[in-house]
Amino acid sequence: MEKPWRDTMRLFLIACQFLTIIPLPAASSWQEDDMGRSMRWFPLVGLAIGGMLALAHGGASLLLPSGVADLLVVSLLALVTGCLHLDGLADVCDGFGARGGRERFLAVMKDSSVGAIGVVGVVLGLMLKYQGIAGLPLAQKYGAIVIFPAIARFAQVLMASGAKRARGDGLGAVFVAGVGPMELSIAGVTTVAAAAIILGGIGILCCILAAAFTLLAKGYFHRRLGGVSGDIIGCVSELVEIITLLTVVAAGRVQFTGVL
Repeated sequence: MEKPWRDTMRLFLIACQFLTIIPLPAASSWQEDDMGRSMRWFPLVGLAIGGMLALAHGGASLLLPSGVADLLVVSLLALVTGCLHLDGLADVCDGFGARGGRERFLAVMKDSSVGAIGVVGVVLGLMLKYQGIAGLPLAQKYGAIVIFPAIARFAQVLMASGAKRARGDGLGAVFVAGVGPMELSIAGVTTVAAAAIILGGIGILCCILAAAFTLLAKGYFHRRLGGVSGDIIGCVSELVEIITLLTVVAAGRVQFTGVL
């Protein structure tokens, strides 16, 4: 039997390999449900990504204007993740644009080409993310940069846990089949604890809003498509990143005006 710490490291490496393009040692062995089980460490990988983004922003800010450093964070996040979830955002936007039934929606998302609506969705998403980072209060800026990728990756776990598969093939189906209550519990505790430590009450608020949005999205896609897919999980992750950043911005403005 594999030792617990080795299993933990193996699952963490699998999570890193899926969520980033950073070259890491390959996991030594695979089991059928490893992809889903690795989701327990998705928020931890998100924290690592956020820490790297914060360090990059801090270094860039020493030499470059603040706006350029903010844009660098958005660019680096897209690069490190291989634009994986941005692709999901584009595909889901195209699915909505097709204005058809379930089969039409799924067929459009599966198509490798990106339509005009998908391009517009990605551009607007990146602009909102950039403006969200640029508008972060100085006191919470680096904390928010560290935590927003983690909260979004917890949303992926929440989206997949207990979900039905919109179609039987694709990576989304593999994750949904393997994720369970243990993965959701570990991911949830990791995310909430990190958010509370890094951002305090604002971090908890971000987690609550992210979870609420994710559950509403899960319910909607179950009604509309009969389940979720990898593209839908990626799309919701991108939207939760934006929601988290804008929540911190809004909370900062409310505090500044003396309401809180």
